Amino acid sequence: MTAPRTCSRRLVALPLGMLMATALAILPDVTASAAGAAPTATSATAADATSLSYIVNVATGKGPSTTVKKAIADAGGTILISYDRIGVIVVHSSNRDFARTVRRVPGVQSAGVTRNAPLAAQSTTEAGATRVLGAEEVASAQAAEGQDPLEPSQWDLPAIKADKAHEKTLGSRDVTVAVIDTGVDDTHPDLAPNFDREASVNCVSGKPNTADGAWRPSASENAAHGTHVAGVIAAAKNGIGMTGVAPGVRVAGIKVATPEDYIYTEAVVCGFVWAAEHHVDVTNSSYYTDPWNFNCLDDPDQRALVDAVTRASRYAERKGTVNVAAAGNERRDLDADSLTDPASPNDGTPGDRVIDPHKCLVLPPQLPGVVTVAATGAKGIKSSFSNYGLNVIDVAAPGGDSILYQPPAAPAVDAGILGTMPGGTWAYKSGTSMASPHVAGVAALIKSTHPHATAGQVKALLYAGADATPCTDPYDIDSDGKIDAVCKGPKNHNGFYGRGIVNALKAVTR
Repeated sequence: MTAPRTCSRRLVALPLGMLMATALAILPDVTASAAGAAPTATSATAADATSLSYIVNVATGKGPSTTVKKAIADAGGTILISYDRIGVIVVHSSNRDFARTVRRVPGVQSAGVTRNAPLAAQSTTEAGATRVLGAEEVASAQAAEGQDPLEPSQWDLPAIKADKAHEKTLGSRDVTVAVIDTGVDDTHPDLAPNFDREASVNCVSGKPNTADGAWRPSASENAAHGTHVAGVIAAAKNGIGMTGVAPGVRVAGIKVATPEDYIYTEAVVCGFVWAAEHHVDVTNSSYYTDPWNFNCLDDPDQRALVDAVTRASRYAERKGTVNVAAAGNERRDLDADSLTDPASPNDGTPGDRVIDPHKCLVLPPQLPGVVTVAATGAKGIKSSFSNYGLNVIDVAAPGGDSILYQPPAAPAVDAGILGTMPGGTWAYKSGTSMASPHVAGVAALIKSTHPHATAGQVKALLYAGADATPCTDPYDIDSDGKIDAVCKGPKNHNGFYGRGIVNALKAVTR
């Protein structure tokens, strides 16, 4: 996609205003080795101005051999960090033939460039508008006894029986959910009580930056996405603002988005490895990894990126982490025979390419082991924008929709999902970005009630407790007489809802 580009095509959230206008993401332990001090998210050295970032994948467990290290240096590369446990090396080089050169080196299993634009900054803009609640609207909110002031506006909580689940448990302080995203404002009054600083980090460069507050979006960034997601998961039940799906668990911020709003492979690898090494129980990924919307396995660069993120996410799962990801907002059938990808690479010169979504994967939602989430609206059917696909979608959860398509029942007045915003405010957004944190919250409740459960067991309980939802057939979301999407599969395993819509009450009572 050419700049200016919109956050909604990358981060999988749709600003509410956009919907209306259309009628409507301490260093790791000894498993990682690094050279030099970690740069900040905005640093760019003179060498970086012409450098690109590369991933080099080698055998797991031992780190790069002397031969590989020498080959990297001889090809003009500098190792930023090596995640030895998973065999992933992050390299900077200004040699445009670097990946092709090192692929021929014995011991290198795959290698690829992670971006098209140099490491120096570039410009972008964000389209659409998010409806932020005004001070008067917050002050005038009326709630029943035991509810937070804005909870009556959260139609999504009763939609998954989270309100009933809270009568059983709010979740355990021993459980942490990490938001791999644009950063989290931990000073927000609804997030501060539950924030886990020790599990938070800035991974933008691909190397952990543990400076205090590095996980926050800076004042110069238009990056409310991660903070909003964090509130959906774990906004505290404290008499202030809103209530999260799991308001008693802890939430961490793993910042992976550049100031220009790109999320590159090295940052995602860093995020998953950090989560694995810091005892994170659940991660939420509401984005796709730049610059390729789909990473094709027959392309050596893109195959290396798939390999690296797969290794990192699998490593996290082996360490006990449940990884949850949003399916995306392009209305695509990810089980189709072919799709047209018009937006890749989004940091270069994109062009239409026809791909097979079974061989060209969206990272991380299409990776093995990841819980892939579709969005539903206030009427409980697939959101107009949500991607779908048989054997791709695992579960569904509220992500909002146009109020013209799926208006909520009173007293709720907004069809979007309420979340926290940087600076201590609240706002409505819609997208699979908002659906995924509902599932992450329910997974956290399961882990709270089953503290010794493995990641696989948590996922099994999540799927078993989902409310099986049959295909919406016909699916004519805008009532114009034309079919907008075709759902395949039975009630308990289909392309719109997967195993069904998650149920928080079942999660804490099974």
